[in-house]
Amino acid sequence: MMKRKGKFIIVDGIDGSGKGTIVDAYMAWAQAKQLHVFDVRAFAKSNQRLPEPKEWQGSDVLFSAEPTHAGIGHVIREEIVRENARHYSGLETAMAFSLDRHILYQKVILPALARGILVIQERSVSSSIAYQPLQGSVTLRQLLKLEGNAFTLKHRPDLLLIPVCPVSVCLKRLANRSKKDQAIFEKRTFLTKLDKRYRSPWFAKIFRQRGSVVGFLDTNDTLAETQKEAVGYMNDFLKRKSKLP
Repeated sequence: MMKRKGKFIIVDGIDGSGKGTIVDAYMAWAQAKQLHVFDVRAFAKSNQRLPEPKEWQGSDVLFSAEPTHAGIGHVIREEIVRENARHYSGLETAMAFSLDRHILYQKVILPALARGILVIQERSVSSSIAYQPLQGSVTLRQLLKLEGNAFTLKHRPDLLLIPVCPVSVCLKRLANRSKKDQAIFEKRTFLTKLDKRYRSPWFAKIFRQRGSVVGFLDTNDTLAETQKEAVGYMNDFLKRKSKLP
């Protein structure tokens, strides 16, 4: 197992809760500090593949997201979770996500952490834990046993930051987006159930019992205030971690 030297932060929550806003704030934070940033998301979109270690060598901060924008991740985005006339079960969806993240962690995330890079990622196995059992045909127990999910839970984040916001506000944000994801999950009933799962004590316990810090950030505020609070939360977390032996 690769020894972790870098810090690993995951931002995850329901659709429209402000994940992208938080990650954008962290990107601006890194750039303001003149840190060398590598964006796995942009690279994969441009090259239709995940980067090799030599391509992000020398980076201080690496930004990533799930599903990826390459290989099975691209299929997930463009077919499996996209609104269309076809249907994929919760188990099929979970298996696809599990494989996509297993490849991402093996090829990019763990090597980057081993080199001391700060990794900031939008979504991970936490999303599957929240979403796929609601789709049906897969239980939480089955989901946690999928190889890619079990693997990534062994390499849990140092910080899992969950933005929380009223579902009604999230739906308004989704409706006002100029570019819509057309995802099958963006429905009031589904998001209401999803929001309850993210806020449940058992959800946080899955990560806390493995050593993660789980934090909740109220994003029902202005864009600027949300970004300011998110950066403050991360700075406090990194300072606390740096003082540990």
